[in-house]
Amino acid sequence: MNLSLFLLILMGHCSSFTCHLYKYHFIKDGKTWDEAQKSCKEKYIDLATVFTMTDMERLLKSTQSQESAWIGLYSPPGNENRKWHWSQPQVEFNENQTRWESGEPNDYKRNPENCALMTNNKWKDFPCTSSHNFMCYSESKHSNTKFNKINVKMTWPQAQSYCRVNHTDLISGLKQLDDVKSQLNVGNQLWIGLFRDTWRWSDGSSSSFRYWDNVSPNDLVKKQSDKKCATTVLNKAGKWSFDDCNNKKPFICYSGKVILIKQDKTWNEALNYCRKKYHDLVSITSPNIQAEVQEEAKKAKTTHVWIGLRYTCTLDLWFWVSDEPVCYDNWDLPKKTNECGHAAAMEPNGQNKWFKMDSTNKFNFICSTR
Repeated sequence: MNLSLFLLILMGHCSSFTCHLYKYHFIKDGKTWDEAQKSCKEKYIDLATVFTMTDMERLLKSTQSQESAWIGLYSPPGNENRKWHWSQPQVEFNENQTRWESGEPNDYKRNPENCALMTNNKWKDFPCTSSHNFMCYSESKHSNTKFNKINVKMTWPQAQSYCRVNHTDLISGLKQLDDVKSQLNVGNQLWIGLFRDTWRWSDGSSSSFRYWDNVSPNDLVKKQSDKKCATTVLNKAGKWSFDDCNNKKPFICYSGKVILIKQDKTWNEALNYCRKKYHDLVSITSPNIQAEVQEEAKKAKTTHVWIGLRYTCTLDLWFWVSDEPVCYDNWDLPKKTNECGHAAAMEPNGQNKWFKMDSTNKFNFICSTR
C-alpha cells in the first residue's frame, strides 16, 4: 500500500484511536503518604496525579479495593500557601487578568473565603460552604447551549459536582465569562469556577483538577496546623477526602510514557535520538494527551520543544511520525503557510500552542517511551 493511500485511510478512522501516555498502578500494601511517595518514585514515577475526569475513571479501573488510597495530592499548612485556580483543568489562572471588586479578595473577618462569586461581572471571595446559584459550561457538540444558569442554591463543591455530572464543569476563564455576559441580569450572584487552596501535587504538576466529596477542605485551611494528604475513597465513587499523612493506607502510583530531553537538537536529530534511546518523538492525538505532554514541556529550557508532527510537501499534509491520524491539533496560527522542511514545536508555557517551525532550529524535545 502506498503512503498516500495509507494516510488517507488513517485520516478516515480518527475515532478508533485512543491512547494514554501514563498508567495508574494500585498498590495494596499499607504505607504512610511519605512512604508511599518514596515507593512510587523508586518503582514508577510518583504518586498519582489526576488531570481530568477521564483520568479519574482510569484510576478507579486500576484499583482492587473498596478502601481509601493515597494519591499524590498534599497540603502544607497555612493560608500563605493558597493559590487560585480555575475549575476547568485546561484553563490556567493568570494573576494579571482578574476582575476582583475593590478590596477583594479579603477573607472577611479573617475567615477563609476560598471560592469566588460573581456579581455584575465583578468577583469577590466567599466561603465555599455557602449556598448560591451557579453557571455551568458545556462543551458538548450535541448541545445548542454552552452556558446553563442553574437556579438551585448549592455549596461550591456541590455546584462543581453538579456541573461535571450534567454538563462539563463550572464556568471558567475570562473568555467564557465574557461570552455569557449578555445572559446575566444585573445583581445576579453566581458561583463561578474560581477557587483557591493549598493543595500541591507530589510530582510538581500544576493540575487544578479536584474531586472532593461534599465537604470542602478549602474552608478548613484556617484550622490546619500540619501537613494533610489526599485520599481517593473507593467506596464513594472515588471522591477525594484527606487524612493524617502518617496513617497507613494502600496507594496509587503512575508510570509515564513521555520524557523531556533537555538537549538542543534539530527536528531530525531529535527524531533519531528518540528512536534510538526510547521509542519515537511524541504524537499528540487528543486533548488528554496534550495535557499530559504540556506538563512535561513546562520543564524545558528552550523557547519551544519539538513534537513528532511534520509537513510533507509531496502529499501536502501534516503527519505524525507514529502514523496516527491528525485528528486533534493545537495550532497557534493554523492558516500560516505550510512550507517544505517545517515541523511542529510546542511552546512550553502559556497556552502550549503548536508552531510551524523550520526543522533545522534546535530545541529541547519530547520522546514517547514503550
